[in-house]
Amino acid sequence: MASSSSVSNLDRLVELARQGRQEALAQLLDASRNYLMLLARIQLDRRLQGKVAPSDVVQETFLEACRAFPRFSGSTEQDWLAWLRRILVFRLTQTARRFLKARRRDVQMERQWQQEVDRSSARIEAMAGSFTTPSQKAIRREQAVLLADILSQLPWQYREVIILRHLQQLTFPEVAARLGQSEASVKKTWARALAAVRRALGGLSDERI
Repeated sequence: MASSSSVSNLDRLVELARQGRQEALAQLLDASRNYLMLLARIQLDRRLQGKVAPSDVVQETFLEACRAFPRFSGSTEQDWLAWLRRILVFRLTQTARRFLKARRRDVQMERQWQQEVDRSSARIEAMAGSFTTPSQKAIRREQAVLLADILSQLPWQYREVIILRHLQQLTFPEVAARLGQSEASVKKTWARALAAVRRALGGLSDERI
């Protein structure tokens, strides 16, 4: 089941981390891991498929976040996630530069990647919102983070079909070609995957997060 920390708890972690509590910063990073992994995966699939592991980019993002945290001035989960996305974009562009053998920092590339990362985050948020009932929307967490946590725990094929179909917006024939399956099989997996996400989100509201 996805993390059950509420926004107020995460806001408190931000406050404690800004007071110098290293364990609070570690908890904030851990709570954001699946979300950043999902964003990194989507972007690397588009540009550097198979060349870089999302976990490597996320680890570099966390190291940079630890170094730069004294300059973080936000106070909410939303502030925290927006700040992490900016660092992720910087690490993604640095990674791309290594593979493209570019010597200079490419501001245009960074701008484009920032827009794509923000769009991907909004897409994750919108997908999560399409599942939630009014009682589930009372869960005081960023919906994109909750969905990323849920996706990380789904069977591999369920997770893949949702990422490819909804977050990378491939057609069913394109998803079938990517997974090496028939279109009919993909559609069955997709239906089961959506049902699994709905059950998981329903469980979150039952836990009174």
